[in-house]
Amino acid sequence: MSKKLFIETLGCAMNVRDSEHMIAELNAHGGYELTDDATQADLILINTCSVRERPVHKLFSELGTFNKLKKFDAKIGVCGCTASHLGKEIIKRAPYVNFVLGARNVSKITDVLHRDKAVEIDIDYDESQFAFKDFRSSPYKAYINISIGCDKQCTFCIVPKTRGDEISIPTDLIISEVRKAVENGAKEVFLLGQNVNNYGRRFSGVHEKINFTELLRRVSEVEGLERIRFTSPHPLHMDDEFIEEFARNPKICKSMHMPLQSGSTEILKAMKRGYTKEWFLNRARKLREMVPDVSISTDIIVAFPGESEEDFEDTLDVMRQVKFEQVFSFKYSPRPMTEAEQFTNMVDSEVGSERLSSLQALQDTILDELSSTLLGREFDVYFEELRSDGYVAGRSGNNVLIKVKGSEEHLGQTARVKITETTRLVQYGEIVA
Repeated sequence: MSKKLFIETLGCAMNVRDSEHMIAELNAHGGYELTDDATQADLILINTCSVRERPVHKLFSELGTFNKLKKFDAKIGVCGCTASHLGKEIIKRAPYVNFVLGARNVSKITDVLHRDKAVEIDIDYDESQFAFKDFRSSPYKAYINISIGCDKQCTFCIVPKTRGDEISIPTDLIISEVRKAVENGAKEVFLLGQNVNNYGRRFSGVHEKINFTELLRRVSEVEGLERIRFTSPHPLHMDDEFIEEFARNPKICKSMHMPLQSGSTEILKAMKRGYTKEWFLNRARKLREMVPDVSISTDIIVAFPGESEEDFEDTLDVMRQVKFEQVFSFKYSPRPMTEAEQFTNMVDSEVGSERLSSLQALQDTILDELSSTLLGREFDVYFEELRSDGYVAGRSGNNVLIKVKGSEEHLGQTARVKITETTRLVQYGEIVA
């Protein structure tokens, strides 16, 4: 009988892809098959996130739960970004954990599995050319890494300390992975990197130097591929060439994630983001002008150290001008090994909570306004998820989440859908063609 693997993935899309890599390696080299029942698993993995404070606290709660319900001889492994920054501390706090595997060491999964109390967290380890076995969570779309690590030094962010310096994955490996995904039925690929539009800055070894815009052109040439998405581009690197390719390339989905973080130029400077409020607004304006239907999403941190009422109002001003289709918003929490952890000009926690509530209320108002304009409109929707309520769900090219009554026969297909009911987060429709 095959061994059973249970894996819980916290955090970003890159963690999802890392989990897929570990699943593939454990299947190919260890005979493990996935299970959604942790009590039946021979191996339990938690792939962690450390960008926010809450997922770190959740880790030890989850570990305690899994230790109580696991089979007596099952192993527990902690992987990902929290593994990278806590390392041996995880085993000290939870001695029943069998191994710790950092975010930059995914390819070592089958090695640490057989070394009790192994801790592999080298953030300089180079996996950019490692040929992982293939596994996809969905047959309809494929996550594909185009780089690992991050060279930015944002004062609030722990990622460079958990994923190491940025290295681009060779172009030929990326194109090969895209082709393989399409051959296996995927019509959409999702290109992943901490700063995707910084692609090509550094390779491991001698490789053709190309930028992200050229990479998009080459990926779009893969026959059978219908849609290209990517996350996250950095506003600093959104030059005209990149925006113009985004606008004119029909295979690139017209949704853009632009992490704002703050609308205040002074706070952006303290964050070391490298751009100003005016630059961000200029880039967003150019996007809206060139692609009227574009969907723009963002990340925002409120109550960053030193944020005044005027600074916060600058953030609200950017929201009112851009009218983001989606906002991921958080109250600042100090992260270990970051420069901002040492800042002393903290904003009162209650003030931060009030600002977060105000920001989210404004976004709700914006979403109500935007969603009301969707009623009666038609979109081409690529269906990729079967819901338990008799619906199938998919997204339009500009990232509108749409559900229609349907069955498995719709999965992996694109259909024209007319919106018949609107809400802030999901739209309902009927297939018209």
